Amino acid sequence: MLSLLATRRSIRRYTPEPIPDALIETLLTAAAWAPSAHNRQPWRFAIIRHADAKQRLAAAMGQQLHADLSADNVSPDLIAKDVGRSYQRITSAPLLILLCLTMQDMDSYPDPLRQQHEWTTAVQSVAMAGQNLLLAAHALGLGACWMCAPLFTPDVVRHTLNLPADWQPQALITVGYPAETRSKPRRPLHTLIHHDDR
Repeated sequence: MLSLLATRRSIRRYTPEPIPDALIETLLTAAAWAPSAHNRQPWRFAIIRHADAKQRLAAAMGQQLHADLSADNVSPDLIAKDVGRSYQRITSAPLLILLCLTMQDMDSYPDPLRQQHEWTTAVQSVAMAGQNLLLAAHALGLGACWMCAPLFTPDVVRHTLNLPADWQPQALITVGYPAETRSKPRRPLHTLIHHDDR
């Protein structure tokens, strides 16, 4: 397990080989065994495999990205580069798994502060499911990469994929057989830790 944790990397380039249904089910099963707040399991998964669906999603998200960056006064060249890179990453992956959360079974509070905290616990739960999925993909010889873009275009994603109204897009995970290897360092552990006084 420790070796698995240390060797997983975000893979963005894949071979065109499709992912078998049995492996997809294994990935989702691993994700669904993540811990969650109150064991409410607020994660939901949208599976996108067909080229036309990937193209529709990439195009719709690209339009929103273009509009947002234009409003930020980003140069047209940089906008075109960002939109093109996003489109390529989404459409070239054999498999997309959209992670969503639902508050349907979470606790409800009368005050906004506690309700916000409850939503945060749902976000944390979905993130843990996503981490399980990434690790399972690595263990199965697959590459995967977490894309946070759906957080910036939730309505576009929900409408394009015709998702239930309570599904809140959190991340898009691209999955495929790796066509690259990557290695990135981590910060020294001692720079990340605060010890109590002894």
